[in-house]
Amino acid sequence: MANRNSKAHGVIHVASLAAASVGAGLAQIPGSDAPLLTGIQATMIIGIADLHGVSIGKAAAAKLILPFSAMVGGRALSQLLVG
Repeated sequence: MANRNSKAHGVIHVASLAAASVGAGLAQIPGSDAPLLTGIQATMIIGIADLHGVSIGKAAAAKLILPFSAMVGGRALSQLLVG
């Protein structure tokens, strides 16, 4: 169990570093990092589920990420319209 948890922490830390790199690299362009961050999060979800023996497909992971993506897209659209 401890080994599984340490592997899960590793998956989370790798995803966090990847997300931080994307955020730092694309910080000057609002909303441009959203698709990449969504992919990173979906990969993290699939990786953690796999460690716990749960089979989760990319479609199910995308359903978990969809509300986040909608929020980011809505925020970007509102900022574009408001200025």
